Amino acid sequence: MENIALVVGASGITGSNLARTLIAKGWTAYGLARNPNTDIEGLKPVAADLLDTHSLSEALGDLAPTHVYITSWMRNETEAENIRVNSLMVRNLLNVLSSKKSVQHVALVTGLKHYLGPFDAYAKAGTLPETPVREEHPRLDIENFYYAQEDEVYAAAERDGFTWSIHRPHTVIGKAVGNMMNMGTTLAVYASICKETGRPFRWPGSEAQWNGLSDVTDAHVLAEHLIWASTTEAAKNEAFNIVNGDYFRWSWLWKQLAGWFGIEFVGYEGTIAPLEVEIANDVQLWKEIAERNNLVEPDLTRLASAWHTDLDLGRPIEVMTDMSKSRKLGFNVFQRTDESFFDLFEQLRQERLIP
Repeated sequence: MENIALVVGASGITGSNLARTLIAKGWTAYGLARNPNTDIEGLKPVAADLLDTHSLSEALGDLAPTHVYITSWMRNETEAENIRVNSLMVRNLLNVLSSKKSVQHVALVTGLKHYLGPFDAYAKAGTLPETPVREEHPRLDIENFYYAQEDEVYAAAERDGFTWSIHRPHTVIGKAVGNMMNMGTTLAVYASICKETGRPFRWPGSEAQWNGLSDVTDAHVLAEHLIWASTTEAAKNEAFNIVNGDYFRWSWLWKQLAGWFGIEFVGYEGTIAPLEVEIANDVQLWKEIAERNNLVEPDLTRLASAWHTDLDLGRPIEVMTDMSKSRKLGFNVFQRTDESFFDLFEQLRQERLIP
């Protein structure tokens, strides 16, 4: 039977890289988003609002996907609203697809907030887990929209008989424009500003993150993991962590990133120095840099998501991930993290997103 993928959130880092990988492997791929990505050759765009079942029913029409990959979420003011909105998005989608009886597998991408709690809970006492985080860690006794999304998938799977997988990446490194959680591009833009102005590449985060062990998830590794879990019998109906496979300290990696751009760096100096504050007044400067270097995106806010980078790098503990479960079941894709960043920087430069 032909594999027909529906990638939900195909304009984001995870979704766009997944769509490209699926197409390269010969899948038929549809990309669902409010503003679908039309830049990916071979991807069939589907414009729909996940909060509107009529919109979904109309857009999906005669489409009968065999595999559904949910990589999208919507940020709201409170975690209670995150839970309401993001669970409704999953529920609406799976309800509309239910009558088609075509879905064999649903893969849901969440993340390490499964173990850490939501953004506003990172530093609260009692919510930070033992690391490396492992899939068997119990849910936290705290509101978390990831749990609500999972529960929607579990309920629909029981109703409709499809298998599922849950994927928990750490910070995803990859190219996307207009994405609200994009550390790699954010740091590339910041480093480019530093190079243009002579400012030092200043570490924005905590001492624990500077000195502690960490890991990240290359978008290409995540794409391979999603496809592997959705087509491997032993991986069905399981939750998985997914990271590159190496550990690093930011005190080492920060120097490597600065070296790639040929700029001076400043490490942890005793206090957090938020990147959001550092680049708050650089919107006009970036427009000038973009014009001077003939860049394709002059809007700093569509490239940099400093708020998210600050939350990741400001955590009060080291955060890294155990990959034993996937390895034991046969997923052996590995990626060096410094090369993840360098490959991304090169891609951003080639596509004239940074000078």
